[in-house]
Parts: sequence; C-alpha cells; structure tokens
Amino acid sequence: MRILIANDDGYLAPGLASLVEACRGLGDLDVVAPEQNASGTSNSLTLHRPLSVYVAANGVRYINGTPSDCVHVALTGLLDERPDLVVSGINNGANMGDDTLYSGTVAAAMEGFLFGIPAIAFSQTQKGWAHLDAAARVARSVIEGALAAPRDGGAWLLNVNIPSRADADTLPRVVTRLGRRHASEPVIRQTSPRGDTMYWIGPAGDAREAGAGTDFHATANGCVSITPLQVDLTDHAALDAWRARLAGGGTR
Repeated sequence: MRILIANDDGYLAPGLASLVEACRGLGDLDVVAPEQNASGTSNSLTLHRPLSVYVAANGVRYINGTPSDCVHVALTGLLDERPDLVVSGINNGANMGDDTLYSGTVAAAMEGFLFGIPAIAFSQTQKGWAHLDAAARVARSVIEGALAAPRDGGAWLLNVNIPSRADADTLPRVVTRLGRRHASEPVIRQTSPRGDTMYWIGPAGDAREAGAGTDFHATANGCVSITPLQVDLTDHAALDAWRARLAGGGTR
C-alpha cells in the first residue's frame, strides 16, 4: 500500500501532520503539500509559471502551487510509484454543500480521483484545530474501513466532515448528500494606504438546504458526514428538454 497525502492549508499545517500520523502503519507514505495556504483554490492548476519542489526538514515535500498542482506533479513525475490511495486534509474548517466546489482540500483528493485513484478528503467542521487528535482517529478509521470494503478496481471519492469535538471518534457516521448554501455575504470594501479601493471576498452564506440526509444536517446533529462525490456535472434530467429547445441548426 502506498498513500499520497496532500492538503490546502500548507505543509506546516497541524491538520496535515495529524493526517500523516493517522496513516502511519498503513503503508508507504508520500507527503506533497502547498508551500502556502491555498484555501479556496478549487481545482486550479498553475500553467503560466514553473513549479518548484522543496523538501522540509521533516522530509515533507512542498510545492509553490495549488493543492491540485501538488497531486498532479506527484502523480505525473515526482513519485517513483503510483499510490493506491490519495488522502487530503485535515482541513481547518468544514467543506460541505457548495463549499466543495471551491475547496482546495477536496480538489487535491479529486485530482487523485481524476487519475483513477481512490481518494478521501477530510475536514473539521470548525476552524482552529480543536480536538484534532480525535479527528485524526476518525480519519484513520474511515481509511481502514474504506480500504477493507470490497473493491471492484474502480476509483471513488469521499468527502468527510468531522465535528470538532473531543469525542469525534465515537460519533455515528452517516453517508450523506451535499446540502446547499445561501449566496455569499457581500464583499468587504476597504481603502489601501495609497487610496486604492480593495475588496475582500465576504463570508460564506448560511445553509439553505440542510435537511435530513445532507452533510449539514449530519454534522449539526453530532455525526461524522461521509459524502461520495462524482465529477460529472451534467444535468442529465434536463438533457431531453434542452434537445427539444435547441433542436435543429446542427444541434444533436
């Protein structure tokens, strides 16, 4: 077993160190993480400048790029052997609902999935790294359970959100779907010392769709949320309607 570990909070993040420790003994570990915090970078790849790989004192390799860069470079040239699993996290804060589209943590795992490798993204529901040891125990257990399940040779992608609680490793685990959020809060406008107007992206909106079965509902009710994800964004239910509207003129 070979496991590639990445994150989006940077190679010095406590969550990354905890995930590495959680994976000890499961196989050979490779750690490739961003040099800086790269939260919110989604699946972006750096295409207009070269990337450099550095090695920290503890042996962790880090790259001056995005989480997707880290996994992409690792899989396409940095590692001598292809990993059997990609894990990402443990993120400093939740990645639920619409947040998964922006998340660098989820993107790092998804990059492995795009290469046909099973992958898991781990996040804590609250920022601040509280009870990270308990979250690491959850991560270890989820990894062991996922690897022990019957395998058909296909890749899969899981998004795991862990309540920031000391008893997180004793909480029920629920397989969920993604909820939805309200639109983000307005941007925050500031004036720089030079008189220029600057804008900060506003906070995420509140949960809009958080009923039973969603990741929001599970974590709010003291459960670990495990959401299987896919990459296909096609609105399959609307295909026939759009064919009818746009038929003709060469559209098929």
